[in-house]
Amino acid sequence: MASPLDGKIALVTGAGAGIGRATAVSFARAGAKVLVSDINEDGGQKTVELIQQVDGEASFFHADVSVSGEVEALVRETVRIYGRMDCAFNNAGIEGTTASTHECSEDNWDRTLAINLKGVWLSMKHEIDQMLRQGGGVIVNMSSVAGLVGFAELPAYVASKHGVVGLTKTAALEYAGKGIRINAVCPGVIQTEMIDRITGGQSEAEKEFIGYEPVGRMGRPEEVAEAVLWLCSDSASFVTGHAMVIDGGFVAR
Repeated sequence: MASPLDGKIALVTGAGAGIGRATAVSFARAGAKVLVSDINEDGGQKTVELIQQVDGEASFFHADVSVSGEVEALVRETVRIYGRMDCAFNNAGIEGTTASTHECSEDNWDRTLAINLKGVWLSMKHEIDQMLRQGGGVIVNMSSVAGLVGFAELPAYVASKHGVVGLTKTAALEYAGKGIRINAVCPGVIQTEMIDRITGGQSEAEKEFIGYEPVGRMGRPEEVAEAVLWLCSDSASFVTGHAMVIDGGFVAR
């Protein structure tokens, strides 16, 4: 039986590791051709290799999502190679540095917002332009549970992720009647390199993060990937403007 994403073309930013990599590989397993993008060329090429190992088709393109010209070139390259772009997962992001609101540096604020929020906006700006020309498409943006609730010591990150949710809803309303569905995912604590950086690999710190999760464990990148693929499929044809929580019960408390 054919996969619901068979023959689709998917663009994934921040695909060099973690949730982005897992989603790019999952797209390929589901039959899509994937344009893998990241600022980490080694990581991005590794993702391409993993896709090829499961008999999928993928290409890599280096792009900084905070730079308009590079994002425009990324979308243009996707279409040049594959002819169209059916799905886009705007996943690229950083956690920034921890500090209370009055101690957050302007550099940290600017960099975090530039990548996490401006990067999503720039990606949508150019993706939507292409999808309007081709008659439709699906976009999924990466937010976080930090886009729904506050976290002390992460003012820039929380602001950026709340911004993604608002931006997603606004764009969904604008293009709902034009064949473009736009949603966001809001993961909880997921076992990725980002969490490893935050915990420093310390078991006590990891236990503290696990303690946030009612299910008693961290999530897996593949679990977020499954949600992204569902949102990109026709099974979610009536879903737009939604911030989907994938968090093991984190925000239900």
